[in-house]
Amino acid sequence: MSEPITDYDILYEDNHLIAVNKRAGDIVQVDETGDEPLDEKVKKYIAEKYNKPNGAFLGVVHRLDRPVSGVILFAKTSKALDRMNQLFKTRQIRKTYYAVVRNKPEPEYGDLVHWLVKNQQKNVTKAHGHEVPGSMRSELHYRLAGEANGYYLIEVNPITGRPHQIRVQLSTLNCPIVGDNKYGYPRGSLRRSISLHARKLQFIHPVKNEPVEIKAPLPKDGFWDKFAHLME
Repeated sequence: MSEPITDYDILYEDNHLIAVNKRAGDIVQVDETGDEPLDEKVKKYIAEKYNKPNGAFLGVVHRLDRPVSGVILFAKTSKALDRMNQLFKTRQIRKTYYAVVRNKPEPEYGDLVHWLVKNQQKNVTKAHGHEVPGSMRSELHYRLAGEANGYYLIEVNPITGRPHQIRVQLSTLNCPIVGDNKYGYPRGSLRRSISLHARKLQFIHPVKNEPVEIKAPLPKDGFWDKFAHLME
């Protein structure tokens, strides 16, 4: 049984939006595993907190892969959901991720553009250097943020939001993310996690029209602590 959502997990909440610090291993929406998804847990949290016996509305605005941790945003009203969907679609959300890799990226910063094709059966995405049938253009900016204990920390700002995008695009640099054996790291993690953390979301609030910055603290697993000083 997965752990329920508590006040401790909430990064931001108002009448329109709620943001949660997702644990690696949680799924965002129901899948074939049958495990309880994060959206259901957040619905239960809202229903209990505000005494809503008939349940609460919750809209999924974006997703994070199961082994990824960090900030994930949900909408508490259909109006907020529509407007947030529009912000994501028109790329008015700034997303900041951090990835830990074993190999130093060459060059140390730059833009990556690929055309990605997802194999739904195998749940794996392939990157192509040019457009191919069924592909989606994918772009991100990255920079080397520093080195600690023989590992490298990369800051990533994805411009598009494609399935497995950061994971597959960094692997094309010969920088597979630590623990991500699906995309070339030699071994997987026992904790069903990879060293990719959604650190920050920045946007203009769709209802209040004011700037919002939501930041997710790092997982307390003993590994991420080594890199905290490189992020500020």
